[in-house]
Amino acid sequence: MRTPLHTAIVELLAKNPSGLTDVEIYEKLKEQYEELSFNQLMKILLKLEINGIVRVTRYQKDTLKVELLTE
Repeated sequence: MRTPLHTAIVELLAKNPSGLTDVEIYEKLKEQYEELSFNQLMKILLKLEINGIVRVTRYQKDTLKVELLTE
């Protein structure tokens, strides 16, 4: 049984404390989740941000930086 996508994203960010870009996350997850679309990833990141689990900031013109929030 595969790990749910939102959990896989949190685990990936936990291993990269300085954060990752949306493209880096997509490329790493695409290896395990072949059916994953970039649009799906963005929806999951939005849900994680609304729930206060991650912070998403504009990194470059078309790139977002995603960081795991720890308290």
